[in-house]
Amino acid sequence: MGELPLDINIQEPRWDQSTFLGRARHFFTVTDPRNLLLSGAQLEASRNIVQNYRAGVVTPGITEDQLWRAKKTPTVVFWQWVNQSFNAIVNYSNRSGDTPITVRQLGTAYVSATTGAVATALGLKSLTKHLPPLVGRFVPFAAVAAANCINIPLMRQRELQVGIPVADEAGQRLGYSVTAAKQGIFQVVISRICMAIPAMAIPPLIMDTLEKKDFLKRRPWLGAPLQVGLVGFCLVFATPLCCALFPQKSSIHVSKLEPELRAQIHEQNPSVEVVYYNKGL
Repeated sequence: MGELPLDINIQEPRWDQSTFLGRARHFFTVTDPRNLLLSGAQLEASRNIVQNYRAGVVTPGITEDQLWRAKKTPTVVFWQWVNQSFNAIVNYSNRSGDTPITVRQLGTAYVSATTGAVATALGLKSLTKHLPPLVGRFVPFAAVAAANCINIPLMRQRELQVGIPVADEAGQRLGYSVTAAKQGIFQVVISRICMAIPAMAIPPLIMDTLEKKDFLKRRPWLGAPLQVGLVGFCLVFATPLCCALFPQKSSIHVSKLEPELRAQIHEQNPSVEVVYYNKGL
């Protein structure tokens, strides 16, 4: 076997991100829960492999598959936290753009987002008091869906005020767009809601059936761990598949941008018809 070439672009995902399958394979890789079992020594070895490769030094005997496995491990814990958390801090951390936000603005957004989400959950809960138990089991999903519609835009409201960077295909920044921010936030909200559907819709149906059986009636202590296990199993598949619904590097036609930005782009780069932006997570 010859030495691994140095022209593999490990700065970008391994698979084509313009296709759903490519995005799904990418997110299945970075959210693989088995990676959480790696030891500190294995993580350090992976970090060394990646740093050496970026410096032009190929670790002897390493294959391309081993290089890509080494590349994903340093960020596994972070991505697991990002993709499986529905809270204001995650929404802020995964916003798009680089516009600064003051502590006061962040605090106001946090209070507004969390208050709105909690109020929504409590309101939905109160409406189901006199409904069948099965209906009540779906309150968490409805609350999560509604909370995402409130929480994400509020925590990313700065983007809706000043816009997010848009660039041409080569990555050259062309300006800031509120329209692109709205589209990106909408895509993130849809992804988050879809992500919650399997974990919050399937387990209630299964648990409602099982709780009527003698097996669980004789072993009521199994209810909680069984439900947690079902939710976790659903998230293993729902998280990467729903993250892959929309490209991370999303696009928008210049004709749909704000008139001022559209005119600016046409004046400086008349051949540009589509611009790109990072939608956030």
